[in-house]
Amino acid sequence: MREKVEATREELGETVEALAAKTDVKTRAHERTTAVKQQVADKTTLAKAQVRDKATHAAHAVQYRAPEPVRAKAAAATEQVRDKAVHVAELARDKAPEPVREKAGQGMEAARAKRTPLLAAAGGLIALLLIRRARRHR
Repeated sequence: MREKVEATREELGETVEALAAKTDVKTRAHERTTAVKQQVADKTTLAKAQVRDKATHAAHAVQYRAPEPVRAKAAAATEQVRDKAVHVAELARDKAPEPVREKAGQGMEAARAKRTPLLAAAGGLIALLLIRRARRHR
């Protein structure tokens, strides 16, 4: 009889704990929020990878289809843009306040980490613009 009473007490304790967990709205909301944040982070990472792959593929496709003079002009334009960007960055760095320089430094680090896709996208865009321009002047 005592064993039966003890078993019933254990079952009742587990039931009370389960009910308490269900009524703890704050904890349940926090758990759900954490799960949704993780889902969003996973989907964002996947979407970024897909966009990066598609941009790289498109840039390569445009690059290989473009005639050699267009590719040469695109390379020259890319170099000019890079040089101008370096010059503007130096001017901005010299005249910007310290907090702005810190934020810009963080942005540059992020851009360096993603340099290849950014350059591929920029090159593809320049090549596409040059092709459109060449077709208009024919």
